[in-house]
Amino acid sequence: MEVVGEKDLPREYQIASDGSVDLPYLHTVQIAGLEPQEIGRLIRKLLMEKQLLNDPSVVVRVKEYNSRRVTIMGQVAKPGTFPFTSGLTLIQALSQAGGLTGLANIDRVNLTRRSAGGSRTVVISIGTIMEGRSADIPLQSGDRIFVHERMF
Repeated sequence: MEVVGEKDLPREYQIASDGSVDLPYLHTVQIAGLEPQEIGRLIRKLLMEKQLLNDPSVVVRVKEYNSRRVTIMGQVAKPGTFPFTSGLTLIQALSQAGGLTGLANIDRVNLTRRSAGGSRTVVISIGTIMEGRSADIPLQSGDRIFVHERMF
């Protein structure tokens, strides 16, 4: 976050698990569920209400979403849960997990996604993506990926 023209203020802040952030002059501010531009407007409003600044410009950039994650299991080098970043694709996520093992079935990768109506699983052939015959799949926060083992 940057308050334009206020060079002495820190630019990076960590959001607490309760959705609050401690800011200079404003103390604890609840920001859970707000988008970056909404956070900027809220902080601007609070700075003006407390008469700390007359007409501040507040810019909020998200460095990392620790609460937004994707889970990758099965035949990958390093299964686990990884931070979700905007624009993350299936191939990029598999790369973050250290790539596929020698036992991976590139034609049988499950992608499970939650939605309002429950969760849905689709089977994807990442071989066609790697060969350029299919588009890479953009991921969403909360997606679960399972790479099946090849049958011999």
